[in-house]
Amino acid sequence: MRSVTSLPPTTVEAGSPTGGLVPMTPALIAAAAQSMPDQANALVRARAFAEPLLSGEVLGTGENTLAHADAVAAILYGIGGSETMQAAVYLVYASLHLNKPQEVLTKAFGANFALLAVETTKLMQVQQQARDASSALRVDDPATQAETVRKMLLGFSRDVRVVLLRLASRLQTLRYYAASKCPVSPALAREALHVFAPLANRLGIWQLKWELEDLSFRFLEPDTYRQIAKNLDEKRAEREIYMEQLRTRLESELRAYSISATVQGRPKHIYSIVKKMRGKSLNFDQVFDIRALRVVVPNVKDCYTALSWVHEHFEPIESEFDDYIAKPKPNGYQSLHTVVRDAQGRAIEIQIRTQAMHDHAEHGVAAHWAYKEAGTKGYAGVSATSEYDAKIAVLRQLLAWGKDLSEGPAHRNLFDDRIYVLTPDAAVIELPQGATPVDFAYSVHTSLGHRCRGARVDGAMVPLNTPLQSGQTVEITTVKEGRPSRDWLNSDLGYLTSNRAKAKVRAWFNAQATHETVTRGREAVEKLLQREGKTAIKLDELAVQLGFKSADAMFEVVGKDEYSLRNIEIVLRPPPEPVAAEEDIQQVVRKPRSESQKGGVLVVGVDSLMTQLAKCCKPAPPDDIRGFVTRGKGVSVHRCDCSNFREMAARYEERVIDVAWGQPKAAVSSAVYPVDVAVEASDRQGLLRDISEVFAREKTNVIGVQTQSIKGTAWMTFTVEVSDSVRLNKVLGIVSGVPGVRSARRR
Repeated sequence: MRSVTSLPPTTVEAGSPTGGLVPMTPALIAAAAQSMPDQANALVRARAFAEPLLSGEVLGTGENTLAHADAVAAILYGIGGSETMQAAVYLVYASLHLNKPQEVLTKAFGANFALLAVETTKLMQVQQQARDASSALRVDDPATQAETVRKMLLGFSRDVRVVLLRLASRLQTLRYYAASKCPVSPALAREALHVFAPLANRLGIWQLKWELEDLSFRFLEPDTYRQIAKNLDEKRAEREIYMEQLRTRLESELRAYSISATVQGRPKHIYSIVKKMRGKSLNFDQVFDIRALRVVVPNVKDCYTALSWVHEHFEPIESEFDDYIAKPKPNGYQSLHTVVRDAQGRAIEIQIRTQAMHDHAEHGVAAHWAYKEAGTKGYAGVSATSEYDAKIAVLRQLLAWGKDLSEGPAHRNLFDDRIYVLTPDAAVIELPQGATPVDFAYSVHTSLGHRCRGARVDGAMVPLNTPLQSGQTVEITTVKEGRPSRDWLNSDLGYLTSNRAKAKVRAWFNAQATHETVTRGREAVEKLLQREGKTAIKLDELAVQLGFKSADAMFEVVGKDEYSLRNIEIVLRPPPEPVAAEEDIQQVVRKPRSESQKGGVLVVGVDSLMTQLAKCCKPAPPDDIRGFVTRGKGVSVHRCDCSNFREMAARYEERVIDVAWGQPKAAVSSAVYPVDVAVEASDRQGLLRDISEVFAREKTNVIGVQTQSIKGTAWMTFTVEVSDSVRLNKVLGIVSGVPGVRSARRR
């Protein structure tokens, strides 16, 4: 993909609100399309798609949304941004009006446009939330700034082109305020000055950096801004005549040396002048770059030849010479800087660079992202042979930007507790200071951590306990099936720093221990069932019958030898019910059909027949009940849902008879029935006392209690006396409200 040709740079005095960039007019869109015939429709289609959605909409600043998008696209065009980025500007704001933006934009424009637009929108929302949450704080408050920068770093990591969209958008917002003379939020201006401008500097986008600085400073310190602007204007005509004469002389004499040089006057930026005055305690006349020239030559050799000529014909100030070609700035900036005095002693700053260096100084990463492959242009001193290499280089500059902020005098130690490293796919991972490759692996994915066996940092193999540094690229070597090492939990060996990673390793070993215990308990229970001939029984039902939440919970306590298998045997082998002989049953059935009341139970069709309530299910009115004729003990009355009754009924169907609750006589009107209640709760001191107080307060007599506590969970079985089960349900509802109680139900 070919880059959009940037507009010719213009030389302006500081304070110009536009900086030489023009609005994105239809003619400009057409020019961009002509320069990129392979993608001629992208920008035009994006604007046409967004126009009906945005034309009548106004941003929170008061600016028309479509006008804002046009201006941002023009800024990107001016710094050499790709057509994709320019088109994405319109899609960012259009996506706010779509129900499923990623899906709609992917179908209309492709995944590349959709992803860029949606990720930018997400970051805009995150930044707005951060501003809303900290509206009472200054943006240069360390805690607020740290949070803002961290969110921006992680947001940019998904698609580094997002940073260019956000920088251009913020610049246009400041331009709008300057042009409309509307009041500006100090928080927004400070954020632009202390966060966005340093970011543009780190990425080498000088054209955006100086304008963000000047406009922000204009809003924050209007009086100082006006004074410096006035000083610049006082002798502007005289200075421009002198500088034009000097520019012409320098250009012609360098050409005499066979150096094809282009010499330009350099813009004067108010904020940079103020910083120099304050940083070096200078007055306005002592600032060197009030008079400044820039020399652009074909190659590096010509840079040094031109420098030699300048130093021969002017008096150099040795302390003001910097060779950024031999030693580039961290953001990749390269140039020769020198300050010389003319015959009248006036100081003149001269910068000497190649055209490639100049393009990078003006546009930085923006120009590189106009290419699918960065080729040999490189970035920040790195020879970028692919889009991936360019992305890694940019991400490292973003990380260095965060470090720049943390090392400022007002924000020292801002990022001392965090580092940011890169995956092989160029995603940013946030880790605590001192984190190792093992911490990194667990941060990416738990499975990657478990299977981690080695690591490469920036391509070199390193021990797994090596502390990582911000900006490094980490690649993990794994095995197909793996497990963590117990050494990783040894703090003296330094394998893990992150609490999150430590918790994941501990959880793995705890899960392994629990699995082994459950397996051991399952084997013991299954052997018991085989001996008892009960292999068809459902294990979950058996566990609930014993008061456990699940079969695994039962297996775990059995495997720990905390629960006797004898308890299971009792449930599997209840006391045998005496069964009546066949002749006894016939005799019962032959008796006259009548109704008899015994203990409040009416046995249908049988006179004076002895009845008893089954102990296995303990029925109480108004439960649905059935009777079973036993040997020598009359009829045993069971709840219809009793598992023992269902088993006996299946084997001896002829012994089942219908029974129902009758109206008790006055003598037995106060009859009560024993019922078992199961309670599950978080174990704590005083739990049994609190539950017992509920039963006492509700006049429910407790005649037996069984309790056990397993891993912080209390399982309790209360045997209570009730006159009917409806009353019991009300009492259980009150018990469920006791602090810590998870469930209270009848057994």
